[in-house]
Amino acid sequence: MKNNRLFFTAALLLLLTGSCKEKPKDQITEDIHPATLQETFKNDFYIGAAINVNQIKETDSLMAGLLKKEFNSITAENMMKSMHIHPAKDSFNFEIPDKFVELGQKNNMYIVGHTLVWHSQLSPWIEKIKDSTEMHHAIQSHINTIVGRYKGKINSWDVVNEALNEDGTLRNSVFLERLGENYLTTAFKLTAEADPDAELYYNDYNMCQPAKRDGAVKLVKKLQENGAKINGVGIQGHWNLNSPSLEEIEKSILAYSQLGVDVAITELDITVLPSPWDLQGADVNQNFEGNPKMNPYPDKLPDSIQDKLAKRYQDIFALFLKHKDKIKRVTFWGVNDAQSWKNDWPIKGRTDFPLLFDRNLKPKEAYKAIISLKEKNKEDSRQ
Repeated sequence: MKNNRLFFTAALLLLLTGSCKEKPKDQITEDIHPATLQETFKNDFYIGAAINVNQIKETDSLMAGLLKKEFNSITAENMMKSMHIHPAKDSFNFEIPDKFVELGQKNNMYIVGHTLVWHSQLSPWIEKIKDSTEMHHAIQSHINTIVGRYKGKINSWDVVNEALNEDGTLRNSVFLERLGENYLTTAFKLTAEADPDAELYYNDYNMCQPAKRDGAVKLVKKLQENGAKINGVGIQGHWNLNSPSLEEIEKSILAYSQLGVDVAITELDITVLPSPWDLQGADVNQNFEGNPKMNPYPDKLPDSIQDKLAKRYQDIFALFLKHKDKIKRVTFWGVNDAQSWKNDWPIKGRTDFPLLFDRNLKPKEAYKAIISLKEKNKEDSRQ
């Protein structure tokens, strides 16, 4: 009986020793730190999110935790646009922008300033300027003051935003009317002088459409010919389940990178909702009458559409990984579905589901599809 007890004791000790055997370091890391967006793509490109005032102030601890965990780049969604940051000629509002920059620095994030020169959400006093000299001084003061304040703190600026029409010609904005097409060169040169180390981008939507793409290529070449510094082109990814095609997205990445600049996917969200018949691009000034057919998922997204969204995101990210040597960052226009501007655009009262996290901050199938895509690539490389 004593021998049996000794035998069972020894067997138990052996079992416990085996179960407590030290795990490989990689396995421990995976157990404690499951895959996140920023971790998954850390060797490929930055993963960013546009954030709103509440997210900047960190009023929601769960949201703050998710932002820090998943993203390593942030863009100011609205609060650095001129109507907010420069509401009057001699008045600047830096309270929220300062907190935005502090948040990025605290979390060691790549910080994007959005945007310096844009015809929309423009300060009313700038719109009223009639004289070319006064307009030049206004742009100069705006850029010097804002970029100068965040010199060495903001990594990248969307210097000029949405300056092109759909046919690739220059939009007839107040800047073009007062200063001619040279306003683009002026804006980029002023920004480079205010912060020589910041990366400077031109940013626009529908940049995968052939005519607009051609116009953007000409715009960048013109800046380069005029001696202006431009580091990259921002392709706003306000896309849907079917368009633009992967072929046109790829053509655009290649066309812009061939100019010797980086590419950024700057405002990625994929709508699952039908578009009004004559909708063009992502012009925030467009608005349309609604009907029930235009809001097919008021409460919940069906599994079949979840699957389509996941497949679309997976296909797009497979393309991004193919060209990761050309892409600096991928920025989602929002963190979760509840935050997305697509809920009320271009029809008020609609419910959209365009991002990777749902209204309860839970990862959607699209999130899992992107993570699994990279994991599959790792497995393939080991074989």
